[in-house]
Amino acid sequence: MEKNIKFPVIDLSKLNGGEERDQTMALIDDACQNWGFFELLNHGIPYDLMDNIERMTKEHYKKFMEQKFKEMLRSKGLDTLETEVEDIDWESTFFLHHLPQTNLYDIPNMSDEYRTAMKEFGKRLENLAEELLDLLCENLGLEKGYLKKVFHGTKGPTFGTKVSNYPPCPKPEMIKGLRAHTDAGGLILLFQDDKVSGLQLLKDGVWVDVPPLKHSIVINLGDQLEVITNGKYKSIMHRVLTQKEGNRMSIASFYNPGSDAEISPAQTLVEKESEYPSFVFDDYMKLYAGVKFQPKEPRFEAMKNAAATTGVNPVATVETF
Repeated sequence: MEKNIKFPVIDLSKLNGGEERDQTMALIDDACQNWGFFELLNHGIPYDLMDNIERMTKEHYKKFMEQKFKEMLRSKGLDTLETEVEDIDWESTFFLHHLPQTNLYDIPNMSDEYRTAMKEFGKRLENLAEELLDLLCENLGLEKGYLKKVFHGTKGPTFGTKVSNYPPCPKPEMIKGLRAHTDAGGLILLFQDDKVSGLQLLKDGVWVDVPPLKHSIVINLGDQLEVITNGKYKSIMHRVLTQKEGNRMSIASFYNPGSDAEISPAQTLVEKESEYPSFVFDDYMKLYAGVKFQPKEPRFEAMKNAAATTGVNPVATVETF
């Protein structure tokens, strides 16, 4: 990381009032405009809950996921890594759905304690996401609740969690933990390992480390918020590097629009004609499925073209988080 680049870390407890609140809101606005990422401290989620989630996630990986990951490496010929690999990620994952319906009780090999903790953690993250959306509305001059209303559609928002482990890699230069991409959805809330680093974002052409801070929640903005804010706020390319030592835990929760939510730039943020498209969220996700690891701009252009062409609907499918 360049010495003059300081990653934005924001203390949410300073929003209680007065001058500190104004300064904190300004920091959030600057982070959304110039970084697309920021890291939250004192966010209100109990630290003992986070500690328990981390412990049980790492135990679950060791007991039920690690061997499957090693078998996957062998099956794909990745156990030796003789040449650079650009079409596979070095990660072990499973997905939890929270909204509109949960699959928490369908995931195999989760203890009752782990399910209960994940359910509470998901609810607290949902509440934090909605609190943050209202803070963004305030900074953008939008009425309170505007972003939540857009995300709601007719069925309510989509909310899910990707639970990932990035095991040690003998040749980190040969493969990424997760290839560079922007996130398709709305607001992403990440609980990451505080000991093993790896997450980077692209700022001004330079890959910048997202610092692993204990008990923090990392926030990043997805493509939908860039569209709704008419480009004032940005979704940013990011990636995960592999490491020779240590297993990196990553619990990323995605607060996204509902499948039928109509996404378009907020009229109060459009001075003339917007360069951004209008579309139904599910249509965007179908397009995103095949081009996740490509730049976002052609996706936006494709959605504009699709809106102008009757009957054009991508056919691929993808998780909506």
